[in-house]
Amino acid sequence: MSEQQEFRHELEATLAAREEMGAELEPQLVDRFADRIELEIDRRAKEHAYRQRPRSHSAPTIPLALGSLGLAIPLIGAAGGLAGVAGVIAVCIAIVLVNLLWVFGRR
Repeated sequence: MSEQQEFRHELEATLAAREEMGAELEPQLVDRFADRIELEIDRRAKEHAYRQRPRSHSAPTIPLALGSLGLAIPLIGAAGGLAGVAGVIAVCIAIVLVNLLWVFGRR
């Protein structure tokens, strides 16, 4: 049963109970149904807010990119002086992997 059908069924049950129980219990039935409506409105509002929230992660990627570039310069220099081209390639691969793992790990 869909939520709308369930809600309609509950309304019909409340109206039927009102007819059976009379005027003395009517305020309690109305209050109970009003509470149910408020809960449903709150649930739908939260669901809507969840769907509307931004999908990206909250931490910006600019500081990571700038930090990576800042660290890459001395690391590539040291790796090039000590290990040659293989060291430079290893440093570049390590920096790319760190950035990729950070970006995809945040999703």
